[in-house]
Amino acid sequence: MAETKYSRVALYLQDKHPIRDGMEYARYAEEKGFEAVWQAESRLVRDAIVPMAAFAAVTQRIKVGSGVINNWTRNIGLLAATFLTLDDLAPDRIICGIGAWWDPLARNVGIDRKRPLAAMRETIELLRRLLDLENVTYEGEFHQLRGVELDVVHGRKEPRNVPIMIGATGPQMLEMTGEISDGCVLNYCVPPDYNHMALERLEAGAKKAGRTLDDVDRPQLIVCSVHEDRQVALDGARELLTQYLAQQPHIAQASGVKKDVVEKIQSILGWPATREQVRQAMHFVPDDLVMRITASGTPEDVKKKVREYMENGATCPILYPLGDVKLMIDTFAGGF
Repeated sequence: MAETKYSRVALYLQDKHPIRDGMEYARYAEEKGFEAVWQAESRLVRDAIVPMAAFAAVTQRIKVGSGVINNWTRNIGLLAATFLTLDDLAPDRIICGIGAWWDPLARNVGIDRKRPLAAMRETIELLRRLLDLENVTYEGEFHQLRGVELDVVHGRKEPRNVPIMIGATGPQMLEMTGEISDGCVLNYCVPPDYNHMALERLEAGAKKAGRTLDDVDRPQLIVCSVHEDRQVALDGARELLTQYLAQQPHIAQASGVKKDVVEKIQSILGWPATREQVRQAMHFVPDDLVMRITASGTPEDVKKKVREYMENGATCPILYPLGDVKLMIDTFAGGF
């Protein structure tokens, strides 16, 4: 039987490259047929909005998404105005990826992430209404609006087409995502079979809203370290995994990594982690773990692994390149 060929593919950029290099990668990905470029906003290092605007300004067709911002640190009016502004720059090309953030980072900057499901539900409802150019009065637990609307005087006075995708990891957030959002940005550093639980919960939520799972787009972040030398590729991914398993416990839990491995890494890494600490802890992350929760290896290795995520319910890989970015883009150009 012929192997299924997948045509959708997207690029994920974080803080590993200068923004101007990211602009060039966005242009190159567009040239090679990628459907989207997503910009991370996780650690306190680079916000998503400025790079998104830069990518949108130097491209013509590729979609530009936030992967993902959080729903705590921008008030709802500013959040809506931000995405209206991005849509002014690149009409119908902007995607709002939004997540519930994570501790200890949120706690360390004074954010009490209480009742995250209720907070996200309010945010999604109001963001949609404001981008539809409604005049909104709302008295909620997390948001209070009194006759608020986007004050468009000189721009396009029309509802904006900005899909809202929730970056969900846990089962309850996944279920709510299936109910209220346009899609789910599935997390990275998880094995492909993690998606089984995710799809069950997304489908349960979709049914609540009278929808099916097919109505919920499911792009998935995937760490992708590609090199003709397989060991070089594995070592490139290992460095990233070491930091993420120590600092983002929701990812560590979803990845199925043994608790003692995470604890050993956490005992070495501080906050923020230094390069020396990461390198000291890297040897606790074995090759088999790298291969299980990332797409790392030769070009054929990584395409095979990304297919596994697609076969387990993802609809579009969002590839985070470690190493030669253009090699990774070339590897997936034209489908895989």
